Order: sequence, then structure tokens, then C-alpha cells
Amino acid sequence: EKRDAAHERMQEERAERNAESQILKLTEFVTVSELATMMNVGVNEVIGTCMGVGIMVSINQRLDAETINLVAEEFGFKTEYVSAEVQEAITEEEDDENDLVPRAPIVTVMGHVDHGKTSLLDYIRKTNVIAGEAGGITQHIGAYNVKLEDGRQITFLDTPGHEAFTAMRARGAQVTDIAIIIISADDSVMPTTKEAIAHAQAANVPMVFAINKIDKPGANPDKIREDLANMNLLVEEWGGKYQCQEISAKQGLGVKDLLEKVLLEAEMLNLKANPNRKATGSVIESSLDKGRGYVSTVLVSNGTLKIGDNLIAGTSWGRIKAMFNERNQRIEKACPAEPVIILGLNGAPTAGDSFHVMDTEQEARDVANKRLQLQREQGLRTQKTFTLDDISHRIALGEFHELNIIVKGDTDGSIEALADSFIKLSTEKVQVNVISKAVGQISENDVMLASASDAIIVGFQVRPSSDARKLADREGVEINTYSIIYDAIDDITSAMEGMLDKVKKEIITGQVEVKQVFKISKVGTVAGGLVIEGKVHNKDKGRVVRDGIVIHTAPIGALKRYKDDVKEVPAGMECGISLVHFNDILEGDIIETFTEVEVEQKL
Repeated sequence: EKRDAAHERMQEERAERNAESQILKLTEFVTVSELATMMNVGVNEVIGTCMGVGIMVSINQRLDAETINLVAEEFGFKTEYVSAEVQEAITEEEDDENDLVPRAPIVTVMGHVDHGKTSLLDYIRKTNVIAGEAGGITQHIGAYNVKLEDGRQITFLDTPGHEAFTAMRARGAQVTDIAIIIISADDSVMPTTKEAIAHAQAANVPMVFAINKIDKPGANPDKIREDLANMNLLVEEWGGKYQCQEISAKQGLGVKDLLEKVLLEAEMLNLKANPNRKATGSVIESSLDKGRGYVSTVLVSNGTLKIGDNLIAGTSWGRIKAMFNERNQRIEKACPAEPVIILGLNGAPTAGDSFHVMDTEQEARDVANKRLQLQREQGLRTQKTFTLDDISHRIALGEFHELNIIVKGDTDGSIEALADSFIKLSTEKVQVNVISKAVGQISENDVMLASASDAIIVGFQVRPSSDARKLADREGVEINTYSIIYDAIDDITSAMEGMLDKVKKEIITGQVEVKQVFKISKVGTVAGGLVIEGKVHNKDKGRVVRDGIVIHTAPIGALKRYKDDVKEVPAGMECGISLVHFNDILEGDIIETFTEVEVEQKL
């Protein structure tokens, strides 16, 4: 009886353990690949499940709670969201209707590289940002407050690609009110532009189209309108609902009208905020400045931010020591929809984290520590360890390679965009893992981590410290530094191609028809033949083909014309040929000669 009771208890415990392991503890907006890892199923299966219900996702896309629940259920898991308790630690009181005052709209400019996003902002702000850019490509997220002649204000965000925009949205930061989609009139609607439009639609952000470069000779704005119409986006001139404006960002043509349209769109949204309360908002960009410590650009969405406020943003906290506007002038307070640079946080918060002002410094620190703990737990859960199944699966697949990357950069937005782009490069044959990403110079810790996990370090606009460089030389760790995002992506792609094994490819060089066979003592069988096709070289290998069937393959032992050794015999000539260690050659055989070359595989 005792034994039975013990047995029953063990079974109950086991059932409880199994039930426990079927509950996924996770935060909302995890990526598809993280979700797959947690459930221990293939990424393709998760993507397939989403497709089954009509949601198109990529390996790197972040999912909302609804989709996560749906996918988890499909695989027999229950979900439990763990960030809830930490979010609840910060309660936001609702504003009274009477306290609300109108605020400026926040506008993100999106579009393809070189279609004129930054030129447009430069014209509006009457400054020159482009001059400081690497290769004319925006590398950082910038926020600018623009005052128009009639006193109205607009806040502009300039992001390096919509990846940064999506990463922010994924953290629940609905930063943008309106999106300007800029398209070059002498080009077409590019894939990047289509993605940007899709992201804006997914975020329910109203769009205004700006057709740029209309002063260029090859400009054809109607072709752009037609491209948009094919995507079911009809502009107002064509009887649709989307506003569209032809502009030239260089000359400034039509820019005024574009801003009018943006403000009209903003009026319809009826944007309001309450300046008389504790500030909340979103982090736009953060970096590590040598003299000033951690510097964060934040955008206030409600309330007023003042010097001396105790702030928490993500897992970083601190007391605001100083505030600057985007032109680096000191300011005392920031009102709703105003971007501001703050000093005093103890770390670099992630782009898109929301920030809150707390009553005391202690309170801010407690919540930050709690969040940090959760983040670590989540990190441990999404790390994958190898099981025997995985290894046998990989052996079955044949070759499989992994490329581990550590990303370090000067600002958080560019790191996000880079890491996301790298993960997207993964293919069937080579998987790319970003094992660590952080703001700051490349340190000895990064080198040790890279050495332990066979990773390469990608530095973006940052350099290794001298100690780190020495250590990297000792440990044989590769450090690559870049100042243009696209260069980094190209290099990683070619590194991935270099990881694939070279494939041997045969090139047939010639065919010899055997006319006569001579048996020579001490040498073996020598075939006297006629080269009927191509050219035979003495370094080639030969295949004996009899009645269309390959009898034997061996390197060529000797190649002669009359009594002399020769290097090659062209078609139409006769020659004497023998194969290494093979004597069974008959008249009428064909000897096909070939060489082997190594070809690099493509991804």
C-alpha cells in the first residue's frame, strides 16, 4: 500500500510538472523566432500557423498578444504575460476633458534611401543635417521641433529606415501621429517604401504622400500615383482619400502646401494633452557621450518634463540633471509633443521605451530593478541549448552553419535597425544569431564573450578600447567597424557565403576513342586513341566509358605523341594514353577526360 501511495504521488507530481512546462511566461511583442524557441518548435511552423489564419509574418517580426495566444494554443501551450505586474507598478491617472489643450502633431518621415527624407527636413528647418551624414544616409533617429511662420508647431522624427519605427511600435510606443511617405518622382515605389506604407497602415497612422524631385528632368509624378493606385492607395486628385503633394525638397517647391496638408490631417485627429501633470512619453534615441554620460532624446507625449524630475525609462532610471533642445540650447521644461535631450539616467534606455516621472528616486530604482530581473529571466528562457534531436536534425540536413554576432553602436536606434537587418539575413544553410547588442565602445567583456561563443563583433560608429583591441588580437576575435549600415549588411552577407563549403564541379575537357590497345611490360596497358572532341591535358582525370556505362575513373598516368610526353593533345590528333593502376582498356572504349574545379556556393 505504501508503495502504491508513493507511486501515485510521483505520478501527480509529474503531471503537475508537465502542466507547468506547458505555460509560456513571456512579454508581449516577442519576435516570431523567440516564440518558436520558447515552444521548441521550428520557426517555419510558427510562420505557417500565422499564415494559416491570414497573418503574414517574417522570422523577425514582433507579435501582439492576440497573435501570440493564437499560435501558442495551436501548439498546446498556455500563455502568461509577465510584464503586467511591472507595468501596473506605474499607474496613469486619466485626464479630465477640461484640462486638455491642443498639442503639436508628431510626424515621421519615411521612404526609400535617397528619396529625400532628410533634404525635406533640412529645408523645413533651414539647416544642413546631411553634411554630417555618412554616405548621405541617415544613421540615427533625430527629433526636431519646427515652428512655422504662423506660430504653429510640428515635431518631426527622422529614422534610419522603418525598422527603427517598427521596433519602437513593438514596444507599445505609438510615437507618431502622422506619417509622410516620401517617394522620388524619377523613381518608382520601392520595396522599402511599400514596407513603410504597410507599417504605417498596421499602426493606423494616417499617411500623406510627398512626391519629391519634381524639378528633375526624368520626373513623372503620375507614374507614382499610378503605382500607388495599384496598391489600392488612391490619392485625392484621383478621387481617393490620401493627400498627396508634389514637392522639391532642394528648391522648396510645394513644401508649404505639404505642411498645410499635414496640419489639416492633424486637425482632424484633434490632438490634445494635459501639460499640468507628471510627464510621460517615449525614448527616441539614446547614446553614451564621453563627457556627459548617458544622453537620451525623449519625446514628451503628456504632461511637462522639468529638471530635477525622477525618471524611469525601461530598465534605466535617474534624476534629470540638464535638458537641451535639438539645437543644444539649455531649456528648463519640455511641454507635450516636444523632443528634448536629457542627462542623468544611469544607462541607455532602448528606443521606444516609454518613460514616466516618479515621486521619489527610490521608487524609480525599485521598478527599474524589477524590470531588469524580468528581462534577464526572459533572456534565459529564449536562449536555446542544443539537444541531441537538434544535432541529428542538422546532420540530416547536411551542412549547417551558425554565425554569431555581437553588435555595439553609438546610439540605440541604429543598433536596433542593424540587429534586425542581420537576423533577417538568416537562410536555410546559415543561421545568424545576434547574441548581444548594446550602446558604447567595444570593451574587453565583448571580446571575451565573442571568444567564448565564436562570434564576430560588429561596431557601428564605435571603436574598441586599446585593451579590447589587444585582447582581440590575442584571442583571435574579429572586430569589424562601420559607419554606414548598408556596408555592415553587405559584409555579413559575404561572410555567410564564405562559411559555405566549396563545391567541386567537374568540367569535361575532351573525349578519346580507343583505336588500339598495347600491353607493355612494366608499364601496363596503353591505349592508342584519337581525340574526337575537346582537348586532353596530362593533368586531367579520365573515365573509361564502355557502351555508355562508366567502368572506371582514374587520373591520367601518361600522355604521349609518338615517343614524347606532351602536356596536351587537341581534337583530331592521335595520342597514347594510360590511366593510373588500370589495365582493362578495350578497343572501342571512350575515355572521357575531365578536371575538377572548386566553386563557391551562393546563399
